[in-house]
Amino acid sequence: MENDVKVAEKVEEADRLLPPPQSLPSNSDEEESESESEAAFESRDKIVIVDFESAGDPAAAPPFSWRKLWLFTGPGFLMSIAFLDPGNLEGDLQAGAIAGYSLLWLLMWATAMGLLIQMLSARVGVATGRHLAELCRDEYPAWARYVLWSMAELALVGADIQEVIGSAIAIQILSRGVLPLWAGVVITASDCFLFLFLENYGVRKLEAVFAVLIATMGLSFAWMFGETKPSGKELMIGILLPRLSSKTIRQAVGVVGCVIMPHNVFLHSALVQSRQIDPKRKSRVQEALNYYLIDSSLALFISFMINLFVTTVFAKGFYGTEKANNIGLVNAGQYLQEKFGGGLLPILYIWGIGLLAAGQSSTITGTYAGQFIMGGFLNLRLKKWMRAVITRSCAIVPTMIVAIVFNTSEASLDVLNEWLNVLQSVQIPFALLPLLTLVSKEEVMGDFKIGPILQRIAWTVAALVMIINGYLLLDFFVSEVNGFMFGVTVCVWTTAYVAFIVYLISHSNFIPSPWSSSSSIELPKRVTVSNS
Repeated sequence: MENDVKVAEKVEEADRLLPPPQSLPSNSDEEESESESEAAFESRDKIVIVDFESAGDPAAAPPFSWRKLWLFTGPGFLMSIAFLDPGNLEGDLQAGAIAGYSLLWLLMWATAMGLLIQMLSARVGVATGRHLAELCRDEYPAWARYVLWSMAELALVGADIQEVIGSAIAIQILSRGVLPLWAGVVITASDCFLFLFLENYGVRKLEAVFAVLIATMGLSFAWMFGETKPSGKELMIGILLPRLSSKTIRQAVGVVGCVIMPHNVFLHSALVQSRQIDPKRKSRVQEALNYYLIDSSLALFISFMINLFVTTVFAKGFYGTEKANNIGLVNAGQYLQEKFGGGLLPILYIWGIGLLAAGQSSTITGTYAGQFIMGGFLNLRLKKWMRAVITRSCAIVPTMIVAIVFNTSEASLDVLNEWLNVLQSVQIPFALLPLLTLVSKEEVMGDFKIGPILQRIAWTVAALVMIINGYLLLDFFVSEVNGFMFGVTVCVWTTAYVAFIVYLISHSNFIPSPWSSSSSIELPKRVTVSNS
């Protein structure tokens, strides 16, 4: 009896000391937790779309509503920042100075091609409820997705260096040369903390800040347009009459190449998830796509006008002059000041304000894109501030080195910029090909898989962009590659590069291949959405 009492006491003590047994999570709980950790935006951060007007037919998309359009407006403007970054502005001013008004038609059509690619990215994000980097993680085998992630990070670092250097140049202009380039880089690096601060106040506050920055660019460059008074007749001819000569082919390639930014393709598919949409309801998905099309079209129209202002100002001032071939982002402000002088507000400082707004906005969106790319490909469960700091550090460290090394040489900065353009051109297929592969797969997109006609148009645009950038790469390497060992290294890397592109194309459904069927990882078939 005494032994039984002692055993009972020991059991009671053990029950008291040991934690209570926990029930194992069900599959649905695990899936819910995983989807929450992978979500681009947490549920509490998403903007709820309220039905202001009831539709008569539940199977059809609800009628157009201005209030709903306002709720959906925002992601397109954040996406459009990549069309206005300092690299694009440099391409604009060089196109205007060297080619005059003759490439405005190409700028317009390049922007239209960019709209098509970005809407495919938005389509993937809305229809699947996941962004492109996450889908790539499931679509490709481990070795391929790590290559894709590495290429996306390289493209992001290259773009960020240009953007940060552009901001640093603007700070140098506005400080009248008191602050050196490296000091401007340090100041620009602080935008990471500004971004983290703004993110705590919600998506709409962040979108409002970007709206102010885009408005600042628009007003600055419109002011320059009004001050310099470019020819309206030449402007209209340049837009409506396609012209291209052997002397302007490099600028034409630059205009098209600057439009498709690899990190921006990943970014837009995540941004559209900031609105709370049920991807299982066909009518709601279609409604969201309709509003996002309006949002993106308006944003890219504004970006086109800003790019047009910059191009025509430099066409007016420097086309046909000796300075045309020497102008770049570093000396553009000084050249403008010498050509057009002061006025109520010196044009040098107007240029500096616009350039600063372009640089600051693009570096913040770069930080945003970096979070989605890293989290999506690697499935990292890190806090947002940690991912933002890691992403920012990857770009700021090489940028600081660049600023210190190239601080005193304009020519060296121009050469560096050419290499950075080449770096980003190399990465374009690694964003476009996965996007076109996924948006064409019924297993991923369900009812929102693109049709054969749109598929052919999209692949044609992608092929055109890649061929144009291929020409840029060939032209660059022919002029820059010197030495046997360097040439051999470039040939080896080119072979590996082309082989990986061939693999990505064969993996897609557009060109059936035995390689594709044996290499792909089959995704579970997406449940067809309901009509309600």
